[in-house]
Amino acid sequence: MDNQTSSSGNDYFVIKAKDNGVHVIGLTRGQDTRFHHTEKLDKGEVMIAQFTEHTSAVKVRGKAIIMTKFGTIDTEE
Repeated sequence: MDNQTSSSGNDYFVIKAKDNGVHVIGLTRGQDTRFHHTEKLDKGEVMIAQFTEHTSAVKVRGKAIIMTKFGTIDTEE
């Protein structure tokens, strides 16, 4: 994966579902960390996302491959 970033300097990452029903949950920045966005991916679907001024963390629940500039993570390992 290329190490490019957006014009705002926020890194992109890719999540590819390996099974139906993979949940991607965005968590907020600030004093209170809260869920602010959820997506459900089915097998083979790909989501391209980035960290923003509102999103400080992402939780992935289910079988997926996550690709970042730091490498690739398989949730089954």
